[in-house]
Amino acid sequence: MKYKCGMYGGSFNPLHMGHVECIIRSANQCERLIVVISHGTHRDEIDVRERYRWIYQITKHIGNVKIMILEDTAPTKAEYDCEDYWMADAQKVKEFAGEPIDVVFCGSDYTDDSFWAKCYPEAKLVIYPRNGISSTQIRENPYRCWEMIPNVARPHYVKKVLLIGAESTGKSTLTENLANYFNTNFLEEVGRDISERSGTDVLMLPEDFTDILLTHKLREREAVKHSRMVLFEDTDCLITRFFLEFLEGKDKERNIALADAIAALNDYDLILFLEPDVKFVQDGDRSEVIAADREYYSTTIKNLYREHGFAFVEVRGDYDERFRKAVALTKEMLNI
Repeated sequence: MKYKCGMYGGSFNPLHMGHVECIIRSANQCERLIVVISHGTHRDEIDVRERYRWIYQITKHIGNVKIMILEDTAPTKAEYDCEDYWMADAQKVKEFAGEPIDVVFCGSDYTDDSFWAKCYPEAKLVIYPRNGISSTQIRENPYRCWEMIPNVARPHYVKKVLLIGAESTGKSTLTENLANYFNTNFLEEVGRDISERSGTDVLMLPEDFTDILLTHKLREREAVKHSRMVLFEDTDCLITRFFLEFLEGKDKERNIALADAIAALNDYDLILFLEPDVKFVQDGDRSEVIAADREYYSTTIKNLYREHGFAFVEVRGDYDERFRKAVALTKEMLNI
């Protein structure tokens, strides 16, 4: 090893691939590397716990990296840019290290006479050339800079698009078509397989609905981790809640309470409501009751989402019109 104890710091707001390269190279050259996360408690920054996790995930296998959160109360970065803050915080870093810091690593947006040299005069300053990656650019539009964002940080930026509507409005097909168009993944309607455990949805047990509600939420959380910019979802807990109203029995109310609780946790960046203006297709397990009055039940679903505080965009027309409208709305959301 060239150095005994090194330090590499930044706000990592967000972490980008340039940071990842610098951390790896710095860790390779030190017996111990301190990665310092600068956190402005009074500034609008990504949750420091999330930033800490990102760095932990990319360094936990290395073995010689320690992470420090360095807090300051300056309301803006410009106000933090003063020698009083620098010196006080450098002392905190030295105390955290517990031994002399003999090298400080930084990018070429800093120079030999920057505050790093002033705060750590006893350490060698190693400056890595910038590779054109900028946290500022990512904050301005992460979707135009997707390749700059490490896998561990991408879930923070993934948008969620929910497709809802009554039966036979093309939700499942459109969900998958959109995922294919945007080269990402999708979350299929989990209730379909679970509802067929008895061969028919007429004989579903109360625990089947519990499984639908919990499984959908768990699969959503996992799917976000592996999505490219956007995740498309075919229905959610409130559609399950809609179907619960057709049931009888004491367990119905408990599942309704669970659906309401999950809905309170849910958030979407765009909700598309598919109107029942395409032909109803009976695939063997769709409700003839709903088919007989599609407008009424569509309005019932709309009111259910409004009652839970969710806004949506109504999508009409033939299948191609729906697809083109959904693509346009998604692109507008992503600003691409």
